[in-house]
Amino acid sequence: MASHPQPLRPAGLVITAEGAPLRLSTPECRKGIGALITKPDSAQRIDGVQVEPYSLWPDDRGYFTEIIRLGQGLPAGFPAESTQVSAALSYPGAIKAFHYHLHQTDFWAPVQGMFQVALADLRTGSPTFGRRNTFYAGVLRPWRILIPPGVAHGYKVIGEGPAMLVYLTDRHYNPEDEGRLPYDHPGINYDWETQYK
Repeated sequence: MASHPQPLRPAGLVITAEGAPLRLSTPECRKGIGALITKPDSAQRIDGVQVEPYSLWPDDRGYFTEIIRLGQGLPAGFPAESTQVSAALSYPGAIKAFHYHLHQTDFWAPVQGMFQVALADLRTGSPTFGRRNTFYAGVLRPWRILIPPGVAHGYKVIGEGPAMLVYLTDRHYNPEDEGRLPYDHPGINYDWETQYK
């Protein structure tokens, strides 16, 4: 796990909007993907990460899905005045990782294709500091994922087609709230190679 964590930007103690202290450091993990999450209520989830399945309604024209009803589900507490809805389309094999937030909570809904979602807990005060989670989510496993501040997140598009991620954030984008780490950061040590060869 984490024997010599390295402090992250910004240095020192950050006080969250809820008044709780948040210290972030990079863990020192063995090479791998961490805990593979195959059930929404898995006990191996990083503290504060939540998962809920959603429904797809296919027919001979394609499929329909409902992303979210504001005020309901995992992002029920997101304030209407600052919630932002965005979408990202990525091509097969693309890796977008890692970034983290000091205050912002993300709510991810993969709606096209398949993603290998990678999370790493950077919060030194967390009971799951240094834990990594992997989720395979998308049209073959329609899950929505809530990611709290201090949890690094990223993904790889798996399969032969592009993938679309629709995501809500509980506040408007603020570059001062975001930190970035390379996809191959030696502390997170995430293995992006195909696992089941």
